[in-house]
Amino acid sequence: MTYRKLSEQVNQLTNPQRSDTFVKMFRSAVREGKFDGTYMPERFTLPKSFSRRGGGAAYNRDAKEMLFELTPAFDKWFEQTNRELAASRKGGKIKPSIEAIEAGLVDFKAMAKETRQRMQASFKKGQSLGKSRAKPKK
Repeated sequence: MTYRKLSEQVNQLTNPQRSDTFVKMFRSAVREGKFDGTYMPERFTLPKSFSRRGGGAAYNRDAKEMLFELTPAFDKWFEQTNRELAASRKGGKIKPSIEAIEAGLVDFKAMAKETRQRMQASFKKGQSLGKSRAKPKK
C-alpha cells in the first residue's frame, strides 16, 4: 500500500494560492468517508501567502499534517478537486489562452463555434452592404 502526506499532495496543486481551500475539502472528504486519512503529529506550512488588510506584510499559515492512502478513489477525487480549484475565480471570464484550453477551463469547441458564427455574420454584413451600394444594371 502506498501512503502520501498531505503536504506532498498540496505541492501538486495547479494553483497553490487555493491550498487552504484544498486542505478544507480534503478534511471534509476524509470526514465523509470518501477515503481514509489520519492526523500526524507534525505541521506544515501552506504555500499560499496571505495578506492583511491595510497593506500589512504577507504571512503564511500552518496546517496539521495528515497521512492518507493513495487509491483510485482518491486519484479521481483529487483530479476533480484540482480542476475545480484551478477554474474557480472571483469574478470575470477566464481569458482564452493555450494553457486555459489545455487545462479544460475553456471549451475550445464552443469558442470555435462562436468564432464561426461571428465570421459568418461579418461576411453576410459585407455582402449586404456591397449589394446596397452597387449601381443597378441597365
